[in-house]
Amino acid sequence: MKNQPLNEFIPKNIGVSPERPAARKEELRETLAEIIKVFILAVAVILPIRLFLIQPFYVKGASMEPNFYENEYLIVDKLSPHFKPYERGEAIVFRFPAAERKYLIKRIIGMPSERVVIQNRQIAIYSAEYPDGRALKEDAYNPYLLRDQTIDETLASDEYFVLGDNRPVSFDSEIFGPLKANQITGRVFFRGWPIERLELFKAPTY
Repeated sequence: MKNQPLNEFIPKNIGVSPERPAARKEELRETLAEIIKVFILAVAVILPIRLFLIQPFYVKGASMEPNFYENEYLIVDKLSPHFKPYERGEAIVFRFPAAERKYLIKRIIGMPSERVVIQNRQIAIYSAEYPDGRALKEDAYNPYLLRDQTIDETLASDEYFVLGDNRPVSFDSEIFGPLKANQITGRVFFRGWPIERLELFKAPTY
């Protein structure tokens, strides 16, 4: 019997050529490039949203109970205040005047250029619309009494008077005075957590 060449007995589809190092490096480069592109795209989309449109916050502390509780997840609208002025009664988030890195959530009580008088645990607002004063009824959101102190504060054209809903424990304008408009981050417009307390917010009617 005549000897057959060895390669005639080996199926041609058996075995795989070892991958070339250069091809593997090129594939890794392409994968890395795609990851970088996705990251840049995410930053390009998310960063402007956080800077100019909306920003999430978690509630810390009890100063806004019973309307906002600790660890609730809120979305703050940063865009609309550029077109729609803040309203009395809206909950806002702002940078604490004495510590710029710390954020607080409070409710707007006094509007720019108004005079806010707190006496006998009652708030009165004086303005061009209410030259003789108007007692502020807060039954819709505030079950707590004010601190037993007297305040008479006339606000500048760029200042707000803010209070927490849980008045006895709140650190607010009764303590640190008026809030400058440029310190406000935005208005609270949506509660996203917990699920059973999902809510869109709007200014109360007085």
